[in-house]
Amino acid sequence: MQDLKLGMQLGYWGAGPNPNMVPMAQEAERLGFDIVFTAEAWGSDVFTPLAWIGSQTERIRLGTAVAQLSARTPAATAMAAITLDHLSKGRVVLGLGVSGPQVVEGWYGQPFGKPLSRTREYVSIIRKILAREEPVSNDGDHYPLPYTGEGAWGLGKPLRSITHPLRADLPIFLGAEGPRNVSLAAELCDGWLPLYYSPYRQDVYASQIEHRKPGFEICQSVTIKVCDDVEEGLLPVKTNLALYIGGMGAKSRNFHTELMGRMGFEAEARTIQDLFLSGKKDEAVRAVPSEFADEISLVGSRERIRDRLAAWRETPITTLLVGGRSPAHIREAAELVLG
Repeated sequence: MQDLKLGMQLGYWGAGPNPNMVPMAQEAERLGFDIVFTAEAWGSDVFTPLAWIGSQTERIRLGTAVAQLSARTPAATAMAAITLDHLSKGRVVLGLGVSGPQVVEGWYGQPFGKPLSRTREYVSIIRKILAREEPVSNDGDHYPLPYTGEGAWGLGKPLRSITHPLRADLPIFLGAEGPRNVSLAAELCDGWLPLYYSPYRQDVYASQIEHRKPGFEICQSVTIKVCDDVEEGLLPVKTNLALYIGGMGAKSRNFHTELMGRMGFEAEARTIQDLFLSGKKDEAVRAVPSEFADEISLVGSRERIRDRLAAWRETPITTLLVGGRSPAHIREAAELVLG
């Protein structure tokens, strides 16, 4: 049984920034949280809020969950990470992810094809830039350096970062759902950011992460809700599941729907998707099995949550990530998880 660390996932902005972003991060740092993550989709970016938070905190690590590959070239992502790592005195964790075809092709105007080979190439270039051993070149299909394709002037040459990275071993995590992508995270990266994980179904991922390197981190988002009525407490979890499984992807290809299927709820996942896409969103929420919602969250009385935390401590998960709803909520999480 291992100790669990705590992190905070501030997530996406809505129409505007979270006005409590910095106070929440400061409170999390005071309570002993290890890391704070921000996110990006098709609105706010992932790095700027971390710079703001980092300028007003001292110890808590600053993570991207996730920086979308198609939003930036590998070199641009490495530059942002190097810059922020210097300014924060070595606190950056670079979480990367491919996103999905709707965002990549609809928002960034980039092709989504071959996400595995793109990820491998992307991480390789960032590692070369961080190592700063020689001018960086890459002869891969996705991010050729120097670029010699259509429109090139033929004047490009391999370059080495002017700025010396503070850490050549700056940790790189991968947000991954599919089996091959999870295996890639264990092979190439220092950590993994799953979407859903059940401590009661560890076999779903066991073979994909069995060869992970020593010190490999797995940071799992989990809803912690202290309440008397478990079913009522699971409602927000079910609402979120219905949105992701039902609507965050196309009918023909939704990675979240596929993941729920691999976790033993294939028929239920398809029902949720059918209801959500036909406009029956309330029915989609009701179709989410309580068993599944309960396994991936910590809901109920304090005693029930503490009992179920024992199952999480028997998994490879190293860090539980909680949402930054309020100072009282993160204090409660710290009390339950950190003791």
